[in-house]
Amino acid sequence: MRILHTADWHLGKRLDRFERLDEQRQVMQEICDIAEAQKADLVLIAGDLFDTFNPPTQATELFYKTLKRLSADGRRAVVAIAGNHDSADRIAAPDPLARECGILLAGYPDSVIPVFELGSGLRILKSEPGFAELALPGVQAPVRILLAPYANEQRLRTFLGLEAPEQNLRDQLAARWKALADTHCDEVGVNLLVAHLFFTPASGEKLEEPEDEKPVLHVGGAQQLYADAIPPQVQYTALGHLHRYIEIRKGERPVVYSSSPLSYSFSEAEQQKYVVMIDAEPGRPVRTARIPLQCGRPLKRLRATGMDEALHVLRENAQALVELSLTTETYLNAAETRQLHDAHEGIVAIIPNVRQQDAAPEEEAGLIDLQRPMEELFADYFRSKNANLDPGEGLMALFREIRSGAAEREGGQ
Repeated sequence: MRILHTADWHLGKRLDRFERLDEQRQVMQEICDIAEAQKADLVLIAGDLFDTFNPPTQATELFYKTLKRLSADGRRAVVAIAGNHDSADRIAAPDPLARECGILLAGYPDSVIPVFELGSGLRILKSEPGFAELALPGVQAPVRILLAPYANEQRLRTFLGLEAPEQNLRDQLAARWKALADTHCDEVGVNLLVAHLFFTPASGEKLEEPEDEKPVLHVGGAQQLYADAIPPQVQYTALGHLHRYIEIRKGERPVVYSSSPLSYSFSEAEQQKYVVMIDAEPGRPVRTARIPLQCGRPLKRLRATGMDEALHVLRENAQALVELSLTTETYLNAAETRQLHDAHEGIVAIIPNVRQQDAAPEEEAGLIDLQRPMEELFADYFRSKNANLDPGEGLMALFREIRSGAAEREGGQ
C-alpha cells in the first residue's frame, strides 16, 4: 500500500499582519494533487490541523474541503489526529459525518473509531481506544494504526489509568503501545503509529523547536520520548509537531517528522518543506521518499548596511516575506522606514542596528557646558545613554517640536 504522511498544517495561521490563507489554499491543493499522482491509498495527518482552538471560518472551510478532496469520495482513507494547537472536541465533532467520506478524526488519545463499512470497500475491522484496523479499497492487507493525538498530562494520565503523580508517563505510554501492538499487530498487516508528540533521538541530539511549539516539549508537559518507546511491530511512525523534516530514526522502522507545508516563522526561514510517501507491505521494511512542496512564499532573513544596500536586497527578494536587519549610522526616521515598506510589501519586521561611534573627548571627561544650545545638550544626553549613538534627524525634529509646544504653552499662561 502507498501512504502519504503530512502534518502541522496550522490552517488560519498569520505571520504578524500577513494573512496566509491564500498560500494555504495553494499548498493544500498541491498536497491533494500529490496524493492523486502518487496513487496514495491512505493519508496520515499528524496533528496541528488548525493554528488555534477557535480557527476562523475560512480556515475551517479549507480544512473540510481539503479532507474531502483527499478522501476521493471514500476511495482513499484519511486519518487525522489533533495536535497541541487543536481543540480535541472540535476535531472529533464532525467524525460521524466525516466517516461517510472515509475520513477518520481522532481528537483524544482514547478515541474509539466505530466499526463501519463504505460502498468503496473501506472498512474498520477492529477498534479500541487509541487503535484502529482498516481494510483499504483495492488493498489486500489490512493496516493497523496506533493513534496518539496530543494530550496534556492530566488527559494522558486518565487515558493510561494512572493515579499516582510519580508514575512514569513515558514508560506507561510505551507499555500501552506495546500492549496494543502485541494484541493487534502481526506480520499479516501493515503496522503504523501516528502521533503528535515530541520525540528526540536516542543519541541525545538537541532538536530546535519553533517558538510557537514550546508547550509540547515533553509528553504531557513532563517527559521526553525516544524511538525505543515504539513497539518493534510498528513499521513506520508518522510524527507531527516539529516543522522541519527530521528522521528521528532511520533504517528499517523509520520515525519521521514530515515538516509543516509552509514556513510559519523566521526560525524556519528558507527551509524546504515536504510530504513523505511510504511504500509498505506486511512483514517487510518500508520504503520512504520525501516529496518537496513548491507552494507558498519563502521566508527570508536579509541583512544590509545602509539604505542603498537595503533597497537592493529587497528588490532581489520581491516574492519573499522578509525580516530585514539593517545597519545604519543613525536611527531610521519615519521617511526612511516608509521608503523601505514602499519598496517591498512583504516586510514583516525591520531590526535596526545602529553603529557605535567613538565618544568625543569632552564627553569622555564627563564635562557639561550648560551655556551650549539646548539641542546640543539633548544630543549629548542621548549619546550618553545610548553608547554614543547619534539620535538622528527624526528624533531631533521631534525634540524641537516638543520644545516648541512647551514654549507656546508657557507663553499662554
